[in-house]
Amino acid sequence: MKYLIIILFIASFGSILTGFFLDLESSQKLIGFGVMGLFFIVFPLFSYYRWKDKDVKDYMLTKENLDKMRKNQKEKKI
Repeated sequence: MKYLIIILFIASFGSILTGFFLDLESSQKLIGFGVMGLFFIVFPLFSYYRWKDKDVKDYMLTKENLDKMRKNQKEKKI
């Protein structure tokens, strides 16, 4: 999965750069497909890959998590 994301990122970024630097008839389409590839394929795959084994409750501001944060702050000040 990691290598697929890297390959798709390079392909999308290469498409954008090709559209900018080469004067072709389809330069604007290359830029557009590169941007669409980044935002609709690469970024969601990257987000899924990074968050697939995480528990969302660990990152939410619940009463328990706030109490733990306050406790840690008090311990660090002492």
